[in-house]
Amino acid sequence: MQSSRSFLALQIVAILTMIACSAAIADEKRDAQIAKATEALREKLVATRRDVHEHPELSNREERTSQLVAERLRALGFDEVKTGIAKHGVVALVKGGKPGPVVAYRADMDALPITESNNVPYKSHSPGVMHACGHDAHTAIGLGVAEVLSKMRDQIPGSVKFLFQPAEEGAPAGEEGGAVFMIKEGALENPKPAAIFAMHVSPGLSVGTIGYRSGPAQCSIDTFTITIRGKVPFAGTPEAGVDSIVVAAQCVTALQTIKSRRLNSFQPIVLTIGSVHGGKGPFNTPEEVKLDGCLRTFSEDIRKQTLKLIRETLTGTTEAYGAKFDFENRSVTAVVVNNPDLVAGALPALRRTVGETNLVEMPKWMGGEDFSYYGQIVPGFLFRLGVGNKTKGITSDIHTPTFNIDEDSLSIGVKAMSMVLLDYLHQHAGAVPPR
Repeated sequence: MQSSRSFLALQIVAILTMIACSAAIADEKRDAQIAKATEALREKLVATRRDVHEHPELSNREERTSQLVAERLRALGFDEVKTGIAKHGVVALVKGGKPGPVVAYRADMDALPITESNNVPYKSHSPGVMHACGHDAHTAIGLGVAEVLSKMRDQIPGSVKFLFQPAEEGAPAGEEGGAVFMIKEGALENPKPAAIFAMHVSPGLSVGTIGYRSGPAQCSIDTFTITIRGKVPFAGTPEAGVDSIVVAAQCVTALQTIKSRRLNSFQPIVLTIGSVHGGKGPFNTPEEVKLDGCLRTFSEDIRKQTLKLIRETLTGTTEAYGAKFDFENRSVTAVVVNNPDLVAGALPALRRTVGETNLVEMPKWMGGEDFSYYGQIVPGFLFRLGVGNKTKGITSDIHTPTFNIDEDSLSIGVKAMSMVLLDYLHQHAGAVPPR
């Protein structure tokens, strides 16, 4: 009896080993196919990125970029290509040849109101507008992933949903936009994905490197406007009025004590006053002064607590001088929380793309991303794609006039995301797609 059990156990081990070996061989073949297809796209990726870079469009104005994306996806034979989502968003679906779940990929398309300083052949043709955050690269990579996967339909167990999103940088005043608007207009429905992935270029990482972080990875951002109201006196009798400029200055100083004296020192918080406006001449103090700023936090509880402390600080400071204030804030992004299970499942694909030593665990970053809102609906993971290259002088940070990327990163991004998406579908091939 004992020998029979031992023999059965050996048989089970042998069968499991064979299954594992077959799966590994299948993974290697799939990876090789992705690598070959991506390499064939190298020049096309560069051309697409440069085309989008030369013709940047601000948030909610991405008409040309949206048209380019939709035309490319239709040419690839995508099963569904929907346009006009959240103004200029494009949502497309490629259905695989085998049953399985739905996974989504987000790429953003908008540029920034920055004048480019780079002297390159593909410099922005739009005065005062520039792709200074790498969304031109995101768009090119997204189209590259779409082309690679469209040629592998028969091997896809499920479907891949592409979201080309406008207005990630924030919609103009008075307009809806970005991820919140995409969600509102049904981008995550019909079909609803089981998970969503994205990447963002990172000039702080060298080309050939990928960064990741599990759990909270990027901060939430609130912008706010403070209006300080005083009383205008005759210039020679300041005691008869309330000096709004002095009160505003005191408020700016007092607000900085919230982080240093009123909150736990281990909480990552940035509270910035970015602009001060008031007054028209040297003699009289103005009736009101406006302060614009932003708050960055990594916890919803700390966010709410800080907003409460801002109001308390403004109340105490203005009352001490006999002034009044208004405070208005707007949530721009939530905290980007990378789902730990998604991260763990994606890391093998990222390792196979760049190698163990080039896969870097990142610290928390005080940059916002509205990808965070998708992660509140379905599990999400956003990783960082290295685009810096010191030997080529490509070192400038995002949101600067000299930002650029090493274009070798484009094919790496396509390969990495294609492998991540297909790994996810194969890992969850037995799952029932959500409805």
